[in-house]
Amino acid sequence: MTMSRISHIELDDSNLPPPTPEIEQERKVAIYDLLEENSFALPARDDRAVPEGPYRVNLSIRDKRLVFDIQTEDEEKAAEFHLSLGPFRQVVKDYFQICESYFNAVKTLPPSQIETIDMARRGIHNEGSRVLQERLDGKAEIDTDTARRLFTLICVLHFGG
Repeated sequence: MTMSRISHIELDDSNLPPPTPEIEQERKVAIYDLLEENSFALPARDDRAVPEGPYRVNLSIRDKRLVFDIQTEDEEKAAEFHLSLGPFRQVVKDYFQICESYFNAVKTLPPSQIETIDMARRGIHNEGSRVLQERLDGKAEIDTDTARRLFTLICVLHFGG
C-alpha cells in the first residue's frame, strides 16, 4: 500500500482556554512540520474500499475522547475514530512538566543543563508518539515523525482539555 499524507490539519480548540505563548509556538511548529512532511494512510477495513488521500484531518476532544475526523481533499468523509484519552494522560502530563522545565531552563541555565532537560523532553515525546501509534493501529498508518507531530498537537488540545 502506498502511504498517503495529511494535506490540511485543524484543531478544534474552540472550547479551550487560550494557549500560552509557548504552547501556541509548539502548535505552530508542529503544524508547519507536519504539513511539510508526513505519512498518513487509512488501511482497508472489513474489505471496504478506503478513499485515497491526501487527507484533511480535524482533531478535537469530545466527551473526553480524542477524535480524528478524516476527510478527503474534496471534503468527503473518509473515516472518523475516537480514542480514549486515558492512555495519553500520564505521558501528556509528563510532557507538560518537562516542557515547563525546559522553557524555564532556557532562560537561566547553562547549555549543558538545557541539553539534559531537552534529552528527557525528547524521550517523553517519543513515548507519547509510540502510544499514539499503538492507539491508531488498524485505524491509520503513520510514521514516527508524523506520530511525534500529532502527539504535540494532542498535547496542545489536552492543555485546555
